[in-house]
Amino acid sequence: MNFLEFIKPMPVVGILRDIPQGAEEACVKTAAQCGLKAIEVTMNTANAAEIIASLKTAAKPHGITVGAGTVRHGHDLEKALAAGAEFIVTPNTRNEIIRLSCTAGIPIIPGALTPTEVQKAFDLGATAVKIFPVNCVGGPEYIKALRGPFRDIPLMACGGVNAENAQDYFKAGANLVSFGASIFNPTLMAAGDWDTIANKLKALLDAIK
Repeated sequence: MNFLEFIKPMPVVGILRDIPQGAEEACVKTAAQCGLKAIEVTMNTANAAEIIASLKTAAKPHGITVGAGTVRHGHDLEKALAAGAEFIVTPNTRNEIIRLSCTAGIPIIPGALTPTEVQKAFDLGATAVKIFPVNCVGGPEYIKALRGPFRDIPLMACGGVNAENAQDYFKAGANLVSFGASIFNPTLMAAGDWDTIANKLKALLDAIK
């Protein structure tokens, strides 16, 4: 899968941290009705591998791709790939994870923050580089500063992205953005309040269109 081409029409990744097992169908329905095309389950979520497998089955008819996030260790990657994760996201730059993902032919978006890490991640084979936590180091202005020297590296903004600032990240040069608990809030997901989640998600995606 050419991940960047696939996600280009709606360049947003939704992060599911602590989604309860059993909520997969409701999650996919919400994502589909709002137009979200990529979701990741963090590997520090309980039963993450099982949830990824279930989400993939539910998501296939809707053309939604399902990946794994917070992949920090080799055993995380093994579980994610065995569950059928279609892309991998990490919070940091770790050679082993990037190289193994590339060998497996799976899109990999490693986390980086400094210019040195950004270049290193890309040189190792990153599909795109996740700038995290971008809100702690200047937000859109930091993306703009990175974009100057790194014009050839696809960048994903992560950390504090919302309906109010999402467009600013794209104007600054981000290729895609991601969000987590601000919309896929664990408390709301546990309560089954997918209507509230849908309203928040629609607001974000409408701000980007």
